Amino acid sequence: MAERQGQAAPDAVLTRIGQVVMLHHAGDREEARHRFLGLWVEIGAHGDPLHRCTLAHYLADTQDDPEDELAWDLRALTAAEEVVGDRTAGYEGSLAVRALYPSLHLNLAADYARLGRPDAARTHLHRARGAARTLADDTYGEGVRAAIRWLELRLGEGGAPGGWRPPRQRP
Repeated sequence: MAERQGQAAPDAVLTRIGQVVMLHHAGDREEARHRFLGLWVEIGAHGDPLHRCTLAHYLADTQDDPEDELAWDLRALTAAEEVVGDRTAGYEGSLAVRALYPSLHLNLAADYARLGRPDAARTHLHRARGAARTLADDTYGEGVRAAIRWLELRLGEGGAPGGWRPPRQRP
């Protein structure tokens, strides 16, 4: 029992985000977007950067407009950089965000490809590839690496593929 008392309590905000992710994956995109936006208001633009990163990362998936999706993916990356750069950030939070970097950059690459900006797409694809080297050889890691290879092929064919979207990978 004493061992368990030393462990951190579950993060209620991340738990709530996870619940909305399940709603989204079950097919209720509109309701998920509505709930995510409510959480964003609750957390605030200057709230915990781990919460903002995670929330913005998932909120991007619920957007209909590619420009809006890009804006949320950029917010996620900005918050991730705050977590990693903050010396007072918890070790676990920093590790969690580092595991998201390949997916954050992959999502940005896909956003830019859809928006007809292949140079920006290639920049983020290169960053995703570099960050993916740290991923484990598990289902998540293999999924991210496969999506990176797929987007590399697509961008090598002359730019942004019409309507193509890489699978969104989450830990």
